[in-house]
Amino acid sequence: MVKESKGNVYEETMKRLEFIFKEFDNVYVSFSGGKDSGVLLNLTLKYAKDKGMLDRLGVFHIDYEAQYSETTKYVDRVFESLPKEVENLRCCVPLKCPTSTSMFETYWRPWEESKRDIWVRELPKKYLSKDDFDFITDDMSDYDFQKRFSLWYHQKRKAKKTCVLIGIRAEESLDRWRTIVSDRNINKYKKVSWTTKMYDNVYNAYPIYDWKTEDIWVANAKFGWDYNKLYDLFYYAGVPLNSMRVASPFHDAAKANLSLYRAIDPNIWGKMVSRVNGVNFTAIYGNTKAMGWKNITKPKHFTWKQYAMFLLETLPKEIADNYRKKLETSIKFWKEKGGVLSEEAIKDLQDAGIKFEIGGKTNYKTDKKPVRMEYIDEIDSRDFKLIPTWKRLCVTILKNDHVGKYMGFSQTKREAEKRKMAMKKYKNL
Repeated sequence: MVKESKGNVYEETMKRLEFIFKEFDNVYVSFSGGKDSGVLLNLTLKYAKDKGMLDRLGVFHIDYEAQYSETTKYVDRVFESLPKEVENLRCCVPLKCPTSTSMFETYWRPWEESKRDIWVRELPKKYLSKDDFDFITDDMSDYDFQKRFSLWYHQKRKAKKTCVLIGIRAEESLDRWRTIVSDRNINKYKKVSWTTKMYDNVYNAYPIYDWKTEDIWVANAKFGWDYNKLYDLFYYAGVPLNSMRVASPFHDAAKANLSLYRAIDPNIWGKMVSRVNGVNFTAIYGNTKAMGWKNITKPKHFTWKQYAMFLLETLPKEIADNYRKKLETSIKFWKEKGGVLSEEAIKDLQDAGIKFEIGGKTNYKTDKKPVRMEYIDEIDSRDFKLIPTWKRLCVTILKNDHVGKYMGFSQTKREAEKRKMAMKKYKNL
């Protein structure tokens, strides 16, 4: 087991890399084109070169086709400058990628052959295509592909043990911290906290988990490493340091900053408008009340319930049915079982003259009280998201929130079962 000392983050990371290359005969870096994975890649290349281990290293990248030009330029520079011993694992495959920019589509496919005439850009010089993988299915998501790729590469290299290096930092979010160092996660390699087991003899590792954002930029400056110049443009545009994201532009995580494309990369923006339905609307309203704030407005001749029904009628049947099922479940839940609300929310209901019942016990570990009630049109409350209103449903639809997170939903049983079956199918491959 590797022992952590109290050196600086650079020294600690080099010790972690020493441990990884000692324990694993097959290593690859998951490279997104962002600042964190870029620094991790440079650190790993430096270590492997100094130790004469470049032939044990690969660089994995999912190319999403539609992205900032500076990101593409940076990724191109990285792969063109890789030592010949390092394996190029740049993937251009038509996976199902979630989108929150369209009311008509829940996903889109980069590099989809049938839409070649509206591709945002051409394929890179060297890449792995769908034909290179025997495990891809039409329903495979980018997340599932990324996970399954590790096992495929492990088997392809006939490796004894494979380690996937990922540039996740705990500072980014509490969820990331839990992913990396959770005490409840027993699937660690030799009890090393910053590792996670993915398959037998295949592990993820997070060597820069304790780095700060400032450490990333200090390293780039000190060592003169190349980086995605998009961050410079973000800085000039006034984007806060911790809000700079190089995510897929149609993903929920990048939605609020989508409008920056028009100012920073107008040529790409023009192509993106036609690439995925709804991009222009999201760019205009993605960071405003129209995409989900409780202060959204409706046509004056509608109640919120009527407006919700109107929105549902404008959607394709499959999408509308998905929302209707969630609505039906939510109505039944609040009427029969009830949800938990704070004292403040309950007072807001009382002040508004809303009829409701307060239950006795609840299975939830909370000081809040269980409340049973019918759906209401709207309410002015700080806990607006927690109260069952038709307005909340309208917000969910306008946010293109297909899962229904705004209404308190998580994955459905069908979605969870589908994932379970996929994991079972690939478990012993």
